[in-house]
Amino acid sequence: MKPIKSSLENECCALNEAEDVLKGLGFSYGGNWDYDHGYFDYKLDDEVGYTFLRIPFKAIDGQLDKKDTTIQFGEPFLLAHKYQVGLDDNAETGNISGSFNQFSEPQDPDATVDQKWIGIAKDLVKKVETAVLN
Repeated sequence: MKPIKSSLENECCALNEAEDVLKGLGFSYGGNWDYDHGYFDYKLDDEVGYTFLRIPFKAIDGQLDKKDTTIQFGEPFLLAHKYQVGLDDNAETGNISGSFNQFSEPQDPDATVDQKWIGIAKDLVKKVETAVLN
């Protein structure tokens, strides 16, 4: 995980406005939330794993299942995961197990972020700051 300093941190806005702006910039919100907090994600890479720019937020007035909720942004960060190559050592066989355990564990769930993504992430954060704060 690599934090990205931003003037967005601690700023508040309506969830529906943030969602409209960030989706327009290529971020997803989808199922990446709970009732009191969530993340806007921008996928940067998905080669042998994935790298996301993630902007966390929390509900400060209402719950995230309501569009008129006010949110407060946290500090953006880069997150990288590396997939296992080959077979999962802990895999179980069988119809029932196979129905539930379809994915292997990540080889490195907190992988080092490749330097090439840091500048790109900083540029994206600047675009978000401009779009949300102005």
